Amino acid sequence: MQSQMIDVLKIWDRAPHNAMTDLIRFQNHWFCVFREGTDHVSPDGKIRITTSDDGFSWESECLISIPDIDLRDPKITITPSGRLMLNAGGALNAPGPQRHQSFVWFSDNGINWSRPASICDPNYWLWRVTWNGDLAYGIAYSTVEPLGTRLYSSRDGVGYDILADRLSVENFPNEATIAFQEDGTALCLLRRDAGSATAFLGQSLPSYEQWDWKDLGIRIGGPNLIILPDGRIVAAIRRYGKQPWTSLNWVDPVKGSLTEFLMLPSGGDTSYAGLRWHEEILWVSYYSSHEGRASIYLARVELPR
Repeated sequence: MQSQMIDVLKIWDRAPHNAMTDLIRFQNHWFCVFREGTDHVSPDGKIRITTSDDGFSWESECLISIPDIDLRDPKITITPSGRLMLNAGGALNAPGPQRHQSFVWFSDNGINWSRPASICDPNYWLWRVTWNGDLAYGIAYSTVEPLGTRLYSSRDGVGYDILADRLSVENFPNEATIAFQEDGTALCLLRRDAGSATAFLGQSLPSYEQWDWKDLGIRIGGPNLIILPDGRIVAAIRRYGKQPWTSLNWVDPVKGSLTEFLMLPSGGDTSYAGLRWHEEILWVSYYSSHEGRASIYLARVELPR
């Protein structure tokens, strides 16, 4: 049996530009978070939080904003204590030496959220947080010179310690997602945007201070990883050709390769997917402008066993 898309549904298109998604299941409800703004890059980015009982009918629970800050790339996780945690990057609209700040919010129900807390160092964009046991891990990238990446860890999602400064990757490394295998090995899918601009796949063992990197040989955007219950690894990325598309891929960490198995209906301004495994089905949130306005989509994919 080959991988096949069961269905795909446009779930949100109410803002001029709807993009940069993440997806989670919490207290028997689906939560999809994404950015709303007037354009892909605009000073008015806000975070929309939507919910669904069944994945087909969606409604808004809240809209999060910070004055004079463009909120971007929201990611949602569940803490070890059972709370929802939302993190995002903020582009500061006021001119000055600080251009970016990462933020975090918490909620017990997905409706009422805490006030934003600044996290990590100024001008370091913590792109995605992954919990492994009682610790959260994430790679942040510098948005000012000198460019580089830092691996952070946290016990509460608010205070972060630097585990590794300036990971050994050059050519403007930036968006990164970490996933943990059953034996504790950390995998990292990392975007780069200078030089050859090809993505890297990293592996590290506890305490995750040293990493081995393989060049994947392709350019990507919006990386996300999920490790299935049987150990197989799926990556969702933006691939580049005549026009970009949202792509699902098998990951081989030994060979250091991505093998596409499904191109989702997409094109133009697209990708930045959320991935969840539920009832033997891969659920994928993403955005795309292939039907005009950049909108939020949800696909269900059946994978071979």
